Amino acid sequence: MNIFDEEKIDCHNHIFDPARFPYRADTAYRPSMQEIGTAAQFARVMDAYGVRHALLVGPTSGYRTDNRCMLDAIAGGGGRFRGIAVVDNDVSRAELAEMKGAGVVGVAFNPAMEGVEAMSDADALFNTLTDLDMFAQIQVTGDQLVALEPLIERTVTQILIDHCGRPDVAAGMNQPGFRALLRLAETGRTVVKISGMQKFSRLDHPYEDAQIFAREILRFFGPDQCVWGSDWPFLRSPVRLDYGPLLMLFGQLVPDSDARRRVLWNTPRRLFGFGVA
Repeated sequence: MNIFDEEKIDCHNHIFDPARFPYRADTAYRPSMQEIGTAAQFARVMDAYGVRHALLVGPTSGYRTDNRCMLDAIAGGGGRFRGIAVVDNDVSRAELAEMKGAGVVGVAFNPAMEGVEAMSDADALFNTLTDLDMFAQIQVTGDQLVALEPLIERTVTQILIDHCGRPDVAAGMNQPGFRALLRLAETGRTVVKISGMQKFSRLDHPYEDAQIFAREILRFFGPDQCVWGSDWPFLRSPVRLDYGPLLMLFGQLVPDSDARRRVLWNTPRRLFGFGVA
């Protein structure tokens, strides 16, 4: 059985549907043309590649804290989708509980775009996420994770790290941010997305310089603390990207069929409640 026939869950992707859900007036970036990807379009991509479920991530671009587009996709997906919302740090517990009831399993933080200062007052939100059994999804770049370690250590929230932590490939395996990421394996409550290698690689596909970091993450965290994501519809990509080659690359990265099934299916199904009414 090849990777196209195996059961899969895509744990990082976005829905953009500005015709039905206009972008916020104050958004810093407005996805357009081939960056637009509606729920119906994404469902067709999933069907073509045998992807059973998807974890939709509310984007900072276009919508930020307006989660209506994502929530609409979840509601119309027949149980196929779960979501990660974008909220303000002072969001109420009631609002989060309501979103959880609608299929949201966590909240996204994006220091990679907004700086680590945007999380300086996130303790209360982290604690609420803990109480609601939801994830704090964090996208960092370079050494940003070092500054966030104290927050993670003084809370007990489940952590979901985007895109392999987006290390600086030129800085090598011992860069402080990547070592901080590997230390999080010891918490037992951190999951890493093996995704977005195209975001931090300096090479074209198959991103050999980024593969080194992904393999080390898999070695430290193991297949029960890793999930896979495509990053469809490939926002701000300077070159053409396609879903199929990214899936094939993951198959080459994780050649063991048992480990691959755990990353692609068992782990995200357990963590995010896919298939659970």
